[in-house]
Amino acid sequence: MDTKVNLAGVELKNPVMTASGTFGSGEEYSEFVDLSRLGAVVTKGVANIPWPGNPVPRIAETKSGMMNAIGLQNPGIDVFCRRDIPFLKQFDTKIIVNVCGKTTEDYCTVVERLADEDVDILEINISCPNVKEGGIAFGQNPKAVEEITAEVKKRAKQPVIMKLSPNVTDITETAKAAEAGGADVLSLINTLTGMKIDIHRRAFALANKTGGLSGPAIKPVAVRMVYQVANAVKLPVIGMGGIETAEDAIEFLLAGASAVSVGTANFYNPSATVQVAKGIEAYMERYGFEHVSELTGLVK
Repeated sequence: MDTKVNLAGVELKNPVMTASGTFGSGEEYSEFVDLSRLGAVVTKGVANIPWPGNPVPRIAETKSGMMNAIGLQNPGIDVFCRRDIPFLKQFDTKIIVNVCGKTTEDYCTVVERLADEDVDILEINISCPNVKEGGIAFGQNPKAVEEITAEVKKRAKQPVIMKLSPNVTDITETAKAAEAGGADVLSLINTLTGMKIDIHRRAFALANKTGGLSGPAIKPVAVRMVYQVANAVKLPVIGMGGIETAEDAIEFLLAGASAVSVGTANFYNPSATVQVAKGIEAYMERYGFEHVSELTGLVK
Protein backbone atom coordinates (compact mmCIF):
# COMPACT_ATOMS: atom_id res chain seq x y z
CA MET A 1 0.00 0.00 0.00
CA ASP A 2 1.20 3.47 -0.90
CA THR A 3 0.46 6.05 1.80
CA LYS A 4 2.62 8.81 0.29
CA VAL A 5 1.06 12.21 -0.29
CA ASN A 6 2.40 15.00 -2.49
CA LEU A 7 1.77 18.56 -1.34
CA ALA A 8 3.02 21.12 -3.85
CA GLY A 9 6.01 18.96 -4.76
CA VAL A 10 6.83 17.92 -1.18
CA GLU A 11 6.34 14.20 -0.58
CA LEU A 12 5.06 13.08 2.82
CA LYS A 13 5.39 9.41 3.79
CA ASN A 14 1.76 9.44 4.98
CA PRO A 15 -1.08 11.98 5.14
CA VAL A 16 -1.00 12.51 8.91
CA MET A 17 0.51 15.58 10.53
CA THR A 18 0.09 17.60 13.69
CA ALA A 19 -2.09 20.68 13.97
CA SER A 20 -0.25 23.87 14.82
CA GLY A 21 -0.38 24.89 18.47
CA THR A 22 -1.12 21.42 19.79
CA PHE A 23 2.30 19.79 19.49
CA GLY A 24 4.77 22.49 20.45
CA SER A 25 7.59 22.26 17.92
CA GLY A 26 7.91 18.51 18.30
CA GLU A 27 10.35 18.20 21.18
CA GLU A 28 7.58 18.36 23.76
CA TYR A 29 6.02 15.16 22.37
CA SER A 30 9.13 13.34 21.19
CA GLU A 31 9.35 11.06 24.23
CA PHE A 32 5.79 9.86 23.57
CA VAL A 33 5.75 9.80 19.76
CA ASP A 34 8.33 8.68 17.20
CA LEU A 35 8.23 11.80 15.03
CA SER A 36 9.68 9.81 12.12
CA ARG A 37 6.36 7.97 11.83
CA LEU A 38 4.49 11.17 10.96
CA GLY A 39 4.04 12.65 7.53
CA ALA A 40 4.98 16.06 8.91
CA VAL A 41 5.31 18.01 12.13
CA VAL A 42 3.55 21.38 11.99
CA THR A 43 5.10 23.72 14.52
CA LYS A 44 3.41 26.13 16.86
CA GLY A 45 3.02 29.58 15.31
CA VAL A 46 6.20 31.65 15.18
CA ALA A 47 6.37 35.44 14.85
CA ASN A 48 9.09 37.95 14.00
CA ILE A 49 9.57 38.78 17.70
CA PRO A 50 8.65 36.94 20.93
CA TRP A 51 4.97 37.19 21.86
CA PRO A 52 3.95 36.86 25.54
CA GLY A 53 0.43 35.68 24.74
CA ASN A 54 -2.78 36.48 26.57
CA PRO A 55 -3.38 36.68 30.34
CA VAL A 56 -4.51 33.55 32.18
CA PRO A 57 -6.78 31.62 32.37
CA ARG A 58 -6.22 30.73 28.72
CA ILE A 59 -7.70 27.20 28.52
CA ALA A 60 -11.21 25.97 29.33
CA GLU A 61 -12.81 22.57 28.79
CA THR A 62 -16.18 22.34 27.06
CA LYS A 63 -18.44 19.41 26.21
CA SER A 64 -16.62 17.36 23.54
CA GLY A 65 -13.97 20.01 23.14
CA MET A 66 -11.86 22.76 24.58
CA MET A 67 -11.40 26.48 24.21
CA ASN A 68 -8.13 28.33 24.13
CA ALA A 69 -7.05 31.94 24.07
CA ILE A 70 -3.29 31.42 24.28
CA GLY A 71 -2.65 34.48 22.15
CA LEU A 72 -0.02 32.73 20.01
CA GLN A 73 2.65 32.90 22.69
CA ASN A 74 5.98 32.05 21.05
CA PRO A 75 9.70 32.71 21.50
CA GLY A 76 10.17 34.45 18.15
CA ILE A 77 11.88 33.44 14.93
CA ASP A 78 15.49 33.75 16.15
CA VAL A 79 15.07 31.25 18.99
CA PHE A 80 12.99 29.01 16.74
CA CYS A 81 15.70 28.81 14.08
CA ARG A 82 18.47 28.27 16.64
CA ARG A 83 16.66 25.67 18.78
CA ASP A 84 13.67 24.03 17.12
CA ILE A 85 14.71 23.47 13.51
CA PRO A 86 17.93 21.58 14.45
CA PHE A 87 15.93 19.39 16.81
CA LEU A 88 13.37 18.47 14.14
CA LYS A 89 16.06 17.74 11.55
CA GLN A 90 17.02 14.66 13.60
CA PHE A 91 13.84 12.93 12.45
CA ASP A 92 12.68 11.52 9.14
CA THR A 93 9.65 13.74 8.82
CA LYS A 94 8.78 16.90 6.93
CA ILE A 95 8.90 20.24 8.75
CA ILE A 96 6.02 22.66 8.27
CA VAL A 97 6.47 25.99 10.02
CA ASN A 98 3.35 27.87 11.06
CA VAL A 99 3.83 31.63 10.69
CA CYS A 100 1.83 34.28 12.55
CA GLY A 101 1.91 38.06 12.54
CA LYS A 102 -0.01 41.24 13.28
CA THR A 103 0.69 42.99 9.97
CA THR A 104 1.64 41.90 6.47
CA GLU A 105 5.16 43.12 7.18
CA ASP A 106 5.39 40.85 10.26
CA TYR A 107 4.49 37.79 8.21
CA CYS A 108 6.88 38.69 5.42
CA THR A 109 9.77 39.21 7.85
CA VAL A 110 9.38 35.65 9.16
CA VAL A 111 8.92 34.19 5.68
CA GLU A 112 12.12 35.89 4.47
CA ARG A 113 13.99 34.68 7.56
CA LEU A 114 12.89 31.10 6.82
CA ALA A 115 13.81 31.27 3.14
CA ASP A 116 17.29 29.88 3.73
CA GLU A 117 16.35 27.53 6.56
CA ASP A 118 16.04 23.80 5.99
CA VAL A 119 12.26 23.55 6.36
CA ASP A 120 9.85 22.05 3.85
CA ILE A 121 6.65 24.10 3.81
CA LEU A 122 5.27 27.27 5.41
CA GLU A 123 1.75 27.45 6.86
CA ILE A 124 0.44 31.00 7.15
CA ASN A 125 -2.00 31.53 10.02
CA ILE A 126 -4.31 34.26 8.76
CA SER A 127 -6.63 34.06 11.77
CA CYS A 128 -4.43 36.59 13.57
CA PRO A 129 -6.07 40.00 14.06
CA ASN A 130 -4.87 42.45 11.42
CA VAL A 131 -3.83 45.50 13.43
CA LYS A 132 -4.00 47.81 10.41
CA GLU A 133 -7.57 46.75 9.63
CA GLY A 134 -9.07 47.60 13.00
CA GLY A 135 -8.66 44.18 14.57
CA ILE A 136 -10.49 42.04 11.99
CA ALA A 137 -8.62 38.81 11.25
CA PHE A 138 -6.92 38.67 7.86
CA GLY A 139 -8.76 35.43 7.17
CA GLN A 140 -12.21 37.02 7.42
CA ASN A 141 -11.68 39.44 4.52
CA PRO A 142 -11.26 37.83 1.08
CA LYS A 143 -9.46 40.88 -0.33
CA ALA A 144 -6.99 40.83 2.57
CA VAL A 145 -6.52 37.07 2.13
CA GLU A 146 -5.57 37.49 -1.53
CA GLU A 147 -3.24 40.39 -0.79
CA ILE A 148 -1.33 38.77 2.06
CA THR A 149 -1.07 35.49 0.14
CA ALA A 150 0.46 37.33 -2.82
CA GLU A 151 2.92 39.22 -0.60
CA VAL A 152 4.02 36.05 1.18
CA LYS A 153 4.41 34.16 -2.11
CA LYS A 154 6.72 36.88 -3.45
CA ARG A 155 9.16 36.17 -0.62
CA ALA A 156 8.75 32.47 0.12
CA LYS A 157 11.19 29.89 -1.21
CA GLN A 158 9.12 27.03 0.21
CA PRO A 159 5.56 26.10 -0.83
CA VAL A 160 2.91 28.07 1.05
CA ILE A 161 -0.14 26.71 2.87
CA MET A 162 -2.79 29.28 3.75
CA LYS A 163 -4.67 28.28 6.91
CA LEU A 164 -8.28 29.40 6.64
CA SER A 165 -10.52 30.77 9.36
CA PRO A 166 -13.99 29.18 9.69
CA ASN A 167 -15.38 32.36 11.22
CA VAL A 168 -16.81 33.58 7.93
CA THR A 169 -20.14 33.43 6.11
CA ASP A 170 -18.81 31.56 3.05
CA ILE A 171 -15.45 29.83 3.40
CA THR A 172 -15.23 29.20 -0.35
CA GLU A 173 -14.80 32.95 -0.88
CA THR A 174 -11.65 33.08 1.24
CA ALA A 175 -10.42 29.81 -0.29
CA LYS A 176 -10.77 31.24 -3.80
CA ALA A 177 -9.05 34.43 -2.65
CA ALA A 178 -6.07 32.46 -1.33
CA GLU A 179 -5.93 30.52 -4.60
CA ALA A 180 -6.00 33.78 -6.57
CA GLY A 181 -3.15 35.09 -4.42
CA GLY A 182 -0.98 32.12 -5.39
CA ALA A 183 -1.36 29.72 -2.46
CA ASP A 184 0.02 26.22 -3.07
CA VAL A 185 -2.10 24.40 -0.47
CA LEU A 186 -5.01 25.26 1.86
CA SER A 187 -5.52 24.00 5.41
CA LEU A 188 -8.78 24.17 7.36
CA ILE A 189 -10.37 24.65 9.71
CA ASN A 190 -8.84 26.82 12.36
CA THR A 191 -10.80 27.13 15.60
CA LEU A 192 -14.34 28.46 15.84
CA THR A 193 -14.80 31.50 18.07
CA GLY A 194 -16.66 30.64 21.25
CA MET A 195 -17.37 31.76 24.80
CA LYS A 196 -17.84 30.07 28.17
CA ILE A 197 -19.08 31.61 31.42
CA ASP A 198 -18.43 30.18 34.87
CA ILE A 199 -21.83 30.52 36.52
CA HIS A 200 -20.44 30.01 40.04
CA ARG A 201 -17.83 32.75 39.76
CA ARG A 202 -20.12 34.71 37.44
CA ALA A 203 -17.14 35.43 35.26
CA PHE A 204 -15.74 34.48 31.87
CA ALA A 205 -13.90 31.16 31.85
CA LEU A 206 -11.17 32.76 29.72
CA ALA A 207 -9.51 36.04 30.62
CA ASN A 208 -9.81 36.98 26.94
CA LYS A 209 -13.63 36.47 27.17
CA THR A 210 -13.68 34.61 23.84
CA GLY A 211 -11.48 31.79 22.60
CA GLY A 212 -11.01 29.25 19.86
CA LEU A 213 -13.20 26.16 20.13
CA SER A 214 -11.57 22.90 18.99
CA GLY A 215 -12.02 19.17 19.47
CA PRO A 216 -14.69 16.63 18.44
CA ALA A 217 -17.51 19.18 18.83
CA ILE A 218 -16.41 21.03 15.68
CA LYS A 219 -15.79 18.04 13.40
CA PRO A 220 -19.10 18.09 11.46
CA VAL A 221 -18.56 21.79 10.69
CA ALA A 222 -14.97 21.10 9.62
CA VAL A 223 -15.90 18.19 7.33
CA ARG A 224 -18.57 20.34 5.67
CA MET A 225 -16.15 23.19 5.06
CA VAL A 226 -13.41 20.89 3.73
CA TYR A 227 -15.93 19.40 1.30
CA GLN A 228 -17.00 22.86 0.13
CA VAL A 229 -13.46 24.13 -0.34
CA ALA A 230 -12.18 20.97 -2.04
CA ASN A 231 -14.96 21.38 -4.60
CA ALA A 232 -14.39 25.12 -5.07
CA VAL A 233 -10.64 25.26 -5.73
CA LYS A 234 -7.99 23.21 -7.54
CA LEU A 235 -5.50 23.24 -4.65
CA PRO A 236 -4.70 20.36 -2.28
CA VAL A 237 -6.53 20.66 1.04
CA ILE A 238 -5.33 19.63 4.50
CA GLY A 239 -8.34 18.84 6.69
CA MET A 240 -8.50 19.30 10.45
CA GLY A 241 -10.98 19.89 13.23
CA GLY A 242 -11.89 17.29 15.82
CA ILE A 243 -9.91 14.35 14.45
CA GLU A 244 -9.45 11.74 17.20
CA THR A 245 -9.35 8.47 15.26
CA ALA A 246 -8.54 7.03 11.84
CA GLU A 247 -12.27 6.96 11.13
CA ASP A 248 -12.42 10.71 11.66
CA ALA A 249 -9.41 11.27 9.40
CA ILE A 250 -10.84 9.07 6.65
CA GLU A 251 -14.04 11.11 6.71
CA PHE A 252 -11.98 14.20 5.88
CA LEU A 253 -10.14 12.39 3.09
CA LEU A 254 -13.39 11.19 1.54
CA ALA A 255 -14.72 14.76 1.74
CA GLY A 256 -11.80 16.00 -0.35
CA ALA A 257 -8.76 16.42 1.88
CA SER A 258 -5.39 15.18 0.62
CA ALA A 259 -3.93 15.10 4.14
CA VAL A 260 -5.08 15.63 7.72
CA SER A 261 -3.89 17.28 10.92
CA VAL A 262 -4.53 15.97 14.43
CA GLY A 263 -4.83 18.68 17.07
CA THR A 264 -6.74 18.67 20.36
CA ALA A 265 -6.58 14.86 20.60
CA ASN A 266 -2.82 15.16 21.22
CA PHE A 267 -3.53 16.68 24.64
CA TYR A 268 -5.30 13.62 26.00
CA ASN A 269 -3.79 10.95 23.76
CA PRO A 270 -0.18 11.76 22.81
CA SER A 271 -0.14 8.75 20.46
CA ALA A 272 -3.18 9.91 18.49
CA THR A 273 -1.23 10.83 15.34
CA VAL A 274 0.50 7.46 15.04
CA GLN A 275 -2.74 5.61 15.76
CA VAL A 276 -4.52 7.58 13.04
CA ALA A 277 -1.77 6.77 10.52
CA LYS A 278 -1.92 3.05 11.33
CA GLY A 279 -5.70 3.07 11.17
CA ILE A 280 -5.71 4.62 7.69
CA GLU A 281 -3.44 1.79 6.50
CA ALA A 282 -5.76 -0.79 8.05
CA TYR A 283 -8.75 0.80 6.29
CA MET A 284 -6.93 0.76 2.94
CA GLU A 285 -6.09 -2.91 3.39
CA ARG A 286 -9.63 -3.80 4.43
CA TYR A 287 -11.24 -2.14 1.42
CA GLY A 288 -8.53 -2.81 -1.17
CA PHE A 289 -7.14 0.68 -1.76
CA GLU A 290 -3.58 0.69 -3.13
CA HIS A 291 -2.93 4.43 -2.88
CA VAL A 292 -4.17 6.74 -0.13
CA SER A 293 -4.81 9.38 -2.79
CA GLU A 294 -7.65 7.18 -4.07
CA LEU A 295 -9.65 8.16 -0.97
CA THR A 296 -9.43 11.90 -1.60
CA GLY A 297 -12.79 13.30 -2.66
CA LEU A 298 -14.29 9.88 -3.24
CA VAL A 299 -17.62 10.97 -1.78
CA LYS A 300 -19.29 13.45 -4.10
